[in-house]
Amino acid sequence: MANTSSRTLRLLSLLQTHRHWSGLELADRLGVSERTLRRDIERLRELGYPVGAARGTDGGYQLAPGAVLPPLLLDDEEAVALAVGVGDAAQSRIAGMEEASLRALTKVVRVLPPRLRARVDALRAMTLSAVVSGPVVAAGVLTAVAQACRDEERLRFGYTARGAALTEREVEPHRVVALGGRWYLVAYDLGRHDWRSFRLDRLTEPTATGTRFRPRLLPAEDAVAFVQAASGPPAPYTVEVLVHAPSSRVRQVIGRWGTIEPLDQDSCRLTMTSTSLDWPTQALGNVGSEFEVLGPPEFAAHVQEWGARFLRATRAPA
Repeated sequence: MANTSSRTLRLLSLLQTHRHWSGLELADRLGVSERTLRRDIERLRELGYPVGAARGTDGGYQLAPGAVLPPLLLDDEEAVALAVGVGDAAQSRIAGMEEASLRALTKVVRVLPPRLRARVDALRAMTLSAVVSGPVVAAGVLTAVAQACRDEERLRFGYTARGAALTEREVEPHRVVALGGRWYLVAYDLGRHDWRSFRLDRLTEPTATGTRFRPRLLPAEDAVAFVQAASGPPAPYTVEVLVHAPSSRVRQVIGRWGTIEPLDQDSCRLTMTSTSLDWPTQALGNVGSEFEVLGPPEFAAHVQEWGARFLRATRAPA
């Protein structure tokens, strides 16, 4: 059993999640009796933390809004893991996360002792992270969905599946999964009476309903395996581009990997089908002519991302 001080800190950390805890659940998490839990609750109150209590079948404990944790304390491994993780978050494709991550990383590294700072610098210098490509997810959407998963609270949101109209969904959220440059919510869809995976970039206005639920058994080894099985082979993209070059020149480069429709002597329409957006981008680069993306929107975003990456590579170091 943990000593009284560490157990009290653990109790405070659990209460800080802003959810209602039953006494039995809290005691089980801490590995103590409910009598010991009550003493620990009283100790927190003596320290100035406003812990509310309710009796009855729905009784339990909850930390009042506005209460804060004591200063953050980290051991060596936790400090290094936090610094490296915050740095990697800058490439997570979450809207606004790059700037916020860099600010947070600066604050974390600033308070590290020199020996830990050296470990962080060495680890980041010798580690390569693949640049994540994919649609951007709003940070507010991600945090709202993750909190509903944590609190086991039903969630409502608007969802636009590929090629379909907007629909309203109510689900029992299970886990958030990052896979292949995209973020997914794995949840039980109450309207369709089945498990589903939802892409977070197609999800709008997630709202917790306030209704708690008992978790169901996921019909897969874990949430990642469920998303992989539900996704199946990636659907191919049909890329359409207006190329400002003679069709003969474009055909010489593209060959049988695209359909070319001459428009006039100096331009043509190029159509390519591929499960990856990288190949059409590279093929157009090989053509070496100006072009305009006609569709789909994902390809236009992909070309912009490639262009921004190449532009950054040409900037002189500060």
